[in-house]
Amino acid sequence: MTASVVLAAGSGPSLPVLVAAADERAQLRFLEFFAAAIRNPHTRRAYARAAGDFLAWVEGHGVAGLAGIAPIHVAAWIEELGRELAPPTVKQRLAAVRHLFDWLVVGQVVPVNPAASVRGPAHVVRRGRTPVLEAAETRTLLDTIDISTDAGLRDRALIGLMVYSFARIGAALAMRREDVFVQNRRLWVRLHEKGSKRHEMPCHHQLEEYLHAYIEGCRLTDQRGPLFRTIARGTRQLSDTPLPQANAWAMVRRRAKAAGIATAIGNHTFRATGITTYLKNGGTLENAAAMANHSSTRTTQLYDRRRDEITLAEVERVRIV
Repeated sequence: MTASVVLAAGSGPSLPVLVAAADERAQLRFLEFFAAAIRNPHTRRAYARAAGDFLAWVEGHGVAGLAGIAPIHVAAWIEELGRELAPPTVKQRLAAVRHLFDWLVVGQVVPVNPAASVRGPAHVVRRGRTPVLEAAETRTLLDTIDISTDAGLRDRALIGLMVYSFARIGAALAMRREDVFVQNRRLWVRLHEKGSKRHEMPCHHQLEEYLHAYIEGCRLTDQRGPLFRTIARGTRQLSDTPLPQANAWAMVRRRAKAAGIATAIGNHTFRATGITTYLKNGGTLENAAAMANHSSTRTTQLYDRRRDEITLAEVERVRIV
């Protein structure tokens, strides 16, 4: 299949000028990188944007072809990005360009990878930035949701799932009805995490109550249907459409405001809140990592915000009398 056929079929991104000026083999290899080498759609979009921006930048700085791109070009681009963007974003864009040129080198489109020797900005993270709620605030939020409606039952179940199972919002919204099941006389949930990793864990008794109420109250009988759905405007009942992540974020902010919570929380707040609360109550970091499906406890530590209380207590020692 030629690159022109792929583009005509709408199967890949539009070609940057430098790629379009190359031969058919280089064009196809470029498109194959996004179609074959990257499976995650979010990563694919981010990498395509980064590659397009970089190639447009070097073309605008007088580079005539892919083979003319040198490490000095990549380094200058990274230096410019560093004045506008946060280090994690710059590192992600450098990774995108580096992986793209690795792919082009293997396909013998270019002789060397110009990004291989370029270093990104230093960035060390020991503490996550996600806002965390106190256990009492979370309890207030859950209790103030009106569960006399389909929307209320859904929202309480979704927030409860993120708190009690440490589920990522993406994994929660990807669940089907069949991903809530009974095993050993208890309700379990099945989460489809990053990298197509399936993660199963039993429900906390409170989450079990929320899920039962939601599934039975909203009559979710289609085992293959999405678990969390939008609300149809006409009927104010659940539709057949999966709940988008943007809608879930807006719902969380709306529910928090109604509960009188001033913290600017988001979907990941509940994952961090659940992990922090678990650790405060004697849970181990290793088990928290297993429950959150983290491959390393270092990742789990970013969600551990127990030191926030220590910091606040120490700040209050500064007494000016």
